[in-house]
Amino acid sequence: MPPQSRGTVAAHSSAANAGSSRGGPSAGSATVARGGRVSNGLKEFVSQLHGIGRGHLLDMGPARQTTINFFIERSFKVYTEDLLTTWKLFLESDEEKKSELPAEADRSDMTPAVRAERFLESTMGYPDDTFDGVLMWDLLDYLDTDLVNRLVKRITSLVRDGGVVLAIFHTKKPEAFHRYCVLDDQHVELIPATRPLAPLHVYQNREISNLFGRFRSSKMFVGREQFREGLFLK
Repeated sequence: MPPQSRGTVAAHSSAANAGSSRGGPSAGSATVARGGRVSNGLKEFVSQLHGIGRGHLLDMGPARQTTINFFIERSFKVYTEDLLTTWKLFLESDEEKKSELPAEADRSDMTPAVRAERFLESTMGYPDDTFDGVLMWDLLDYLDTDLVNRLVKRITSLVRDGGVVLAIFHTKKPEAFHRYCVLDDQHVELIPATRPLAPLHVYQNREISNLFGRFRSSKMFVGREQFREGLFLK
């Protein structure tokens, strides 16, 4: 079983208390869905996870109860790792330590590559082959290259064979920042939020393919609002 990590964990036993209104179609749930954005990537993601049973899912954004409820009701244990916020706090702490070092001090562990290694050693502490599904959202657009390469490699090792990753890529640097919440099996709510980090990169299709090269197949869905959704099957 996966460890009880730093992230928020929603166990199977929570399903009974998670709210039963989403157990089947209803007027209320239809109204909520109309407030969200149609996501073909999410629809395919949920389809790939169908029938797994007691699976494990990692949401790499802040904990959202609606998302947690949706997957709990499908017998998943849900873990959350708000990686963008964690990385921002890590950078701030590192810069503070760096500013306090004497001029002659060794700063070799402050290089982007070593810093990325240190960060990943302090977070994402799950065993290999832990997860059946990972919601990465658009976090890769906000991370530097050294961390992105190492993070995708780590995610690849955490996803079981047959597991699936959903990621979002902007086609240009976004002016607004959003968090994401799963409303149903094909609708995502975009929640305006304070941006923890500035966007750093706009990925081309070839770059995305190279990043997820160890996955056996991939699909890209082009949507509105300068979004591309990538689905990667290991």
